[in-house]
Amino acid sequence: MLRGGTSRGLFFEAADLPADPAVRDDLLMRLMGTPDPHQIDGLGGATTLTSKVAVVSPSPDDGADVDYLFLQVGVAHAEVSDRQNCGNVLAGVGPFAVERGLVRAGAEETSVRIRMVNSGSLAVATFPTPGGRVDYRGGASVAGVPGTAAPVVLDFDGTEGSSTGALLPTGRVRDTVLGVEATCVDNGMAVVLARAADFGLTGSESHAELAADAALLERVDAFRRAAGELMGLGDVAATTIPKTVLVAAPRDGGQVATRSFIPVQPHSSVGVLAAVSAVTGMLLPGAVGHELTADWPRDTSTVDVEHPTGHVLVDVVVDTSADPPRAVRAGVVRTARKLFDGTAFPRP
Repeated sequence: MLRGGTSRGLFFEAADLPADPAVRDDLLMRLMGTPDPHQIDGLGGATTLTSKVAVVSPSPDDGADVDYLFLQVGVAHAEVSDRQNCGNVLAGVGPFAVERGLVRAGAEETSVRIRMVNSGSLAVATFPTPGGRVDYRGGASVAGVPGTAAPVVLDFDGTEGSSTGALLPTGRVRDTVLGVEATCVDNGMAVVLARAADFGLTGSESHAELAADAALLERVDAFRRAAGELMGLGDVAATTIPKTVLVAAPRDGGQVATRSFIPVQPHSSVGVLAAVSAVTGMLLPGAVGHELTADWPRDTSTVDVEHPTGHVLVDVVVDTSADPPRAVRAGVVRTARKLFDGTAFPRP
């Protein structure tokens, strides 16, 4: 069990799990304690952020060291989804691969090339390994996570169209979804982007305030379902994508304030790849939120994204001169920490 970024997950070598996906998923739900809103009889933490799984194996791809399959395990509902990536859990994959001997550690630091099976895209995770061992101690901080840890630098490649096949899955920079202006974008995570003000929000609401607003959550659900149809994802009522990200002017020294939903309940921070996709969309002229980029510095591609519990820095470069626009680069700094290594006993 590792914490990766603001998520927590169970990490397995693929060879230790059943090969049949249905049998595997049943085992994972029994390990997590799903379905139960408290996951009291399992290892889940009763939230979607703590009911995640990484399945890691040597990669047959010459361009990668390991394959990483992300599985989102339901909490109250008996479901396991492989329809999305998770950039937070990704932060633990490189260290896990070294811990398990799937990748040899460098003398000072190690870079692990990771093929994200869910989308076929590639990420490179670089982290300290002094003396050839993973060292989780360090001075990097992640908003929403107590204390500090060693930095895990994640660079993404080929994330464009990860779930939908296109950076702009509707073929347009801006759409109208249930009367709300929206930008549908997919650069590692399928996201529907809208202004917080169009949902009657300031963009500074706390997680608790958002979670208590039943009418808002019902509206967000209807909005993302309609956007999912436009994005070619079909009926998304039972899936975790697209995510909704609402944007507003920054209020805490960042460059944009975000409030995101996963997919209906509010996120306590913001997903790594959801932040990357949101910033990608905002950089496109004519997109929702593009007006907020007017004051962003032009000498750096790093964007400071505010969320309910702090900030996350993402590095995004988009070629807006291409037709259609093209994602050039995306990256982020996260941290990870090993929490437990041992034997788990599934519910019978």
